[in-house]
Amino acid sequence: MTTTADYTQLTGEYALDPAHTRIGFVARHAMVTKVRGAFNEFSGTAHLDGENPNRSSVQVTIQAASIDTRNADRDGHLRSSDFLQLDAHPEITFRSTEIVWTGENAFDVTGDLTIKGTTRPVTVPLTFEGRATDPFGNTRVGFEGSTTINRKDFGITWNTALETGGVLVSDKIVLEFEVSAIKQS
Repeated sequence: MTTTADYTQLTGEYALDPAHTRIGFVARHAMVTKVRGAFNEFSGTAHLDGENPNRSSVQVTIQAASIDTRNADRDGHLRSSDFLQLDAHPEITFRSTEIVWTGENAFDVTGDLTIKGTTRPVTVPLTFEGRATDPFGNTRVGFEGSTTINRKDFGITWNTALETGGVLVSDKIVLEFEVSAIKQS
């Protein structure tokens, strides 16, 4: 595992490994439970600068149709104009604008998140989980983190009131990132 003392070894270009990366979300449902889901199709690249992390950058493109909550009816509704409106907005994107080292193995990645055609700044606190060489000779790095957004800020406003008070779907959505990236030669 790499420590803060040898971040310089991380410098280079990386590609997300979709087979070992999870881009997920959590929403409160009916005020009593949580629904978890993920996006199964995405690509992303990063430039890591181990000497000066604020010269690093990240970009991710998610295929919104790949949303998966393990319920076909719910996934269909999430793809509709009530939520992600895939016919007009097939992709969700994130482009970093700033990366700040906030402590040992901790970084804040700020960037422009675009969902359903609306772009807002978002900061994702990430923890560097380490660097390893896999059995195929690839250098891998891992990061984990999460942040909370308000879906209404992105024009996703559909909801329905419950008889017992409250609403069916929370406005606050937790975005979760478990990232494995492979250094490119």
